Amino acid sequence: MRAAAVHNFLCFCSSSNNPTLPLSNNQQENHISTTKPKNVPPKILLSSSTSTELSVQFKEKILCLEMMGVDAGRALSINPSLHTASLYSINSIISFLQSKGIHQKDLGRIFGMCPKILTSSIKADLIPVFRFLSQDLKVPDHSFRKVVKKCPRLLVSSVKDQLKPALFYLQMLGFKDLEALAYQDPVLLVSNVENTLIPKLDYLVSLGFSRDDAVGMVLRCPGLFTFSVENNLKPKFEFFIEEIEGSLEELKEFPQYFAFSLEKRIKPRHKEVVENQLKVPLSLMLKSTDKEFKELLRQGGE
Repeated sequence: MRAAAVHNFLCFCSSSNNPTLPLSNNQQENHISTTKPKNVPPKILLSSSTSTELSVQFKEKILCLEMMGVDAGRALSINPSLHTASLYSINSIISFLQSKGIHQKDLGRIFGMCPKILTSSIKADLIPVFRFLSQDLKVPDHSFRKVVKKCPRLLVSSVKDQLKPALFYLQMLGFKDLEALAYQDPVLLVSNVENTLIPKLDYLVSLGFSRDDAVGMVLRCPGLFTFSVENNLKPKFEFFIEEIEGSLEELKEFPQYFAFSLEKRIKPRHKEVVENQLKVPLSLMLKSTDKEFKELLRQGGE
């Protein structure tokens, strides 16, 4: 399947660069020999040769990406700079990441999730990030792979403008466990403080929680900082208040409520509880496995 995808993509590149069908090598030679006008300036011939060479290099670059398991079309769309990046520079980045413990088999997922890494500057972008992981988060060299696999976006985040400010803000709130930040919640470090972290905390306060309570909630459930207000927090809070008729105290004690799927977990579980005319603590209703939940209903709730 992958070989076919590569072939189709390369054929597309050939046809898009030339509206006519691609010619074989012999056809190209005959075509040039029979149609080349007299007295063609050497620069034009050189330009044609250079264009052909660049086309070949581009196809080799696409093949390289596809062989790693990267969707080349998507990568080029997200990161247009890849169009002009040399295969040498891409290979340099691959070699650098492997020197940091990243395995060959990891590259497809890492580059697929964050194609901008492929055109990063090793000196200006990548080295500072690994220095940050080592010095600020105390991540040992042999654990770089685990952290990068968890959050590839770290590699394209500015240490000065993004990673260090986020770490400072999180520590100010009370996030003291650097190991947890590095291995479990590194996505928090790539979040913008002013545009993401502060507004999420402010939203919780707007619901009626004190700031201290809101901070306590994100410390217990860091995922609150990663959930969309409009698509996650708001609809789940409205269902909790209007349908479950719960209290803010319950959410303060169990902020993990927001981590469960509204349609696949919260609504169906609440429906069964109501139908069975039971009263079940929020955490028990959601954290129980399907088997445990059925047994809970059979026993009559609490």
